[in-house]
Amino acid sequence: MDEHLLAGLHPGPLDQGLPGRESDQRDVLGERWALLVIRELLLGPKRFKHLLTALPAAGTNRLTDRLHGLEEAGIIRRTVLPPPAGVAAYELTSAGERLREPLLALGLWGLDLAPDDRIDPGTARAELIALCLTGTQAAPLDPSRRDTFEFQIGEEVFHLRLQGSSFLARSGPAPEDATLHVSCDLPTFVALALRQLSPTQALKSGLVTILQGNRSALTEVFRALGYTPTPGSAHE
Repeated sequence: MDEHLLAGLHPGPLDQGLPGRESDQRDVLGERWALLVIRELLLGPKRFKHLLTALPAAGTNRLTDRLHGLEEAGIIRRTVLPPPAGVAAYELTSAGERLREPLLALGLWGLDLAPDDRIDPGTARAELIALCLTGTQAAPLDPSRRDTFEFQIGEEVFHLRLQGSSFLARSGPAPEDATLHVSCDLPTFVALALRQLSPTQALKSGLVTILQGNRSALTEVFRALGYTPTPGSAHE
């Protein structure tokens, strides 16, 4: 999500006649880094230092300003992480959560684009791909299920959890015993996400290791979540 994707969100004639809070929200969303902060919080509550680690180019002062503006606009709020952490963090409000669907749509749109040569491939994060994939789920699952699926992609760890019949991506390890815990490298995860490689093929070739759970759980995840590139796109 580069700066050019934010251009259309800068205030303009469409702001005329909006109530104060809605206009304030649109203003702050047009600020550089604001949408990227929200993107990070779509993966769950984050401490300031973790947001800065994810967005190092923002810098301490600018990140502080963006967090303040988003908080003032009612898009994020301060919270305290549950024990054993028990430390201050930021999370999305209900107004912030309403941005989930459009931001996931932007992320999926970006999957069709050719890689940007200016971006270091080593900075790619599997959890952001997983976040986008949650926007591809077409059929709801049993709403009574509370399964979690943990992924270790290189040194990166994140999990998917079922909440209200839908998958939700979250940074870090699963807070409870996971239904599935798998390990693979980033290229394998990308191939699975783009349906260029099936779970069966990945397991048979040794590209994926199941640390806990079974292959049916892995198959279920990538049957429900997966992106088929648009014809003519960079990943077709």
